[in-house]
Amino acid sequence: MPPRLITLAYRKLIDANSTKPWDKLVFADSYRELRMQAQLYNQQGQYRTFGELLHYVPEADKLHFLVGGSLGGYVQQLNGLVPDIVDNVGHYFLKFTRYQFELINSNLHDQSKHQVALNFYSEPLLWHDTIAPYLLVSEAAAPAETSGEVRTHLFQLQPYLTIHSLRPAEPAAS
Repeated sequence: MPPRLITLAYRKLIDANSTKPWDKLVFADSYRELRMQAQLYNQQGQYRTFGELLHYVPEADKLHFLVGGSLGGYVQQLNGLVPDIVDNVGHYFLKFTRYQFELINSNLHDQSKHQVALNFYSEPLLWHDTIAPYLLVSEAAAPAETSGEVRTHLFQLQPYLTIHSLRPAEPAAS
């Protein structure tokens, strides 16, 4: 297989059943922010759900951006590493270059119905090989050690993690 550059995308779903402390904070704060921001689009209080707001108030699609903007501090806590994704020896390795917040559903009167997603997009990785259900990758810009070795990561694709884009790797300069 010729070397290829891939970008991975991971969709992290957060809802009332999330158990990790970081997820719980994002859940609570995104719900609080949604209720505050939704007042602009629901001044009469006639809509109960995010879906109703989107259906009846076209400008309400801005809520994704407005609510997501309040979560920047939480994303900074990740130190540029995609949460939940580890290599075969349990190390977090997947660096992200951008993310996108998405409101999936919510009820302005029932926090248990609130559900959001954070979509993380990785830095380009050099895809070396596929070994059974695992991908062998390295950082695209990783310098080779003096021995010519490159640090690699072996990991398995899992639910909500996918190859977002693919392109041929440029041949190494000789």
